[in-house]
Amino acid sequence: MTAIMWLYGLPLLVIFLVYFWKRSSTQRQNRRVFEQAVNTGMTEPASLHPVVDHAVCLGCASCVKACPEREKNVLGVIHGKAHLVNPSHCIGHGACKKACPFNAIELVFGSEKRGVDIPQVDEAFQTNVPGIFIAGELGGMGLIRNAVSQGVQAVDAISALDGLGREGRHDLVIIGAGPAGIAASLAAKSNKLDFVTLEQDTLGGTVSHYPRGKIVMTAPALLPIVGKMHFRETTKEALMEFWEGIVSKAGLQVSERERVESIQVEDDGFTVATANNSYKTLAVLLAIGRRGTPRKLGVPGEEQTKVVYRLIDPEQYQHQHVLVVGGGDSALEAAISIAEEPGTTVTLSYRSEAFSRAKEKNRNKVADAEKQGRLNVLMQSNVKHINTEQVTIQTPEDLINIDNDAVIVCAGGILPTAFLKNIGIQVETKYGTA
Repeated sequence: MTAIMWLYGLPLLVIFLVYFWKRSSTQRQNRRVFEQAVNTGMTEPASLHPVVDHAVCLGCASCVKACPEREKNVLGVIHGKAHLVNPSHCIGHGACKKACPFNAIELVFGSEKRGVDIPQVDEAFQTNVPGIFIAGELGGMGLIRNAVSQGVQAVDAISALDGLGREGRHDLVIIGAGPAGIAASLAAKSNKLDFVTLEQDTLGGTVSHYPRGKIVMTAPALLPIVGKMHFRETTKEALMEFWEGIVSKAGLQVSERERVESIQVEDDGFTVATANNSYKTLAVLLAIGRRGTPRKLGVPGEEQTKVVYRLIDPEQYQHQHVLVVGGGDSALEAAISIAEEPGTTVTLSYRSEAFSRAKEKNRNKVADAEKQGRLNVLMQSNVKHINTEQVTIQTPEDLINIDNDAVIVCAGGILPTAFLKNIGIQVETKYGTA
């Protein structure tokens, strides 16, 4: 009997010991990642992110395995409970919540330190104004896959409304031709709705404003009529070509350079007014993104033509002294790309002590460029005055002046809250709430 126990018991003991050793080792690694995030100030998620109820969590690690960004150690188990150990890398997939068998995870916007303005919508993405829907980045979920899914779901809900097909009125006006707007347009055509798609700039929405060569992260998504989009990582140019191909293949009509100025609530729907046209419609889908109006610095000299709020082509800054302001991915990517041009002198100014909202890839590129002397990084700095040939910047040590030919402000955009409120849409500032 003793021999049998040793024969079967010893291998089991070895298996358990190996299991617990690996588990303990993984948890130690998770603690190190979390401590590093705290020490470097990388504790703020970009937007939507999980909060774990440790009273319910049993540490099964289902959320860790489900996370599409698991290679970056976004989630991990510490002391038998799941934690958001690398918050700055969380981009709001939401797969963790779906995977949790104990319903211990809630997805929230913002944090105690940083509030996020979110329009209120229901499960069909309809706002408090019946007939007006919101999809994509404007609702706080900026992933292309999420935007596509929301655009389709919103149109599916609109297709079930009473009053479709009335003469003299569109069924739907889609405002915005980014991923959410294009997906919604495909869904509207698939559902045989009478619709128009308006875009204030050009096809592609926010993506069209990215700098040349920018790498865009996405995930496979299913598009009506077209089918599955397969790529996970691609360039801005390739993605724009993909969208243009979809529009052509599906025969979509997008009215570009047509900015919506107002949406008037009527007894039988809405009147959407642009500078040159007016559209009567039963329903409206807002897929306009969150960039809104560029956030300005509010300093003397900012009105000069040398100050811009997005980078289009780095080549135009060859042999110039350039200041880039901001700490997100757009700022870092702009600084890196300009620094690669011949004869440039590039300074990157950011008010905080860490690039807490930027991807690790971009942070590493900035560090490399700084080491090579191609980029001057000023942390905890603020622009005080923009002169014709110089810029005055307050650093922790001193007030300095640097030579300057161009300023690129990448401080994000102001949510079009006033526009939404004029329509009657309720907007709530979220501080770590669902």
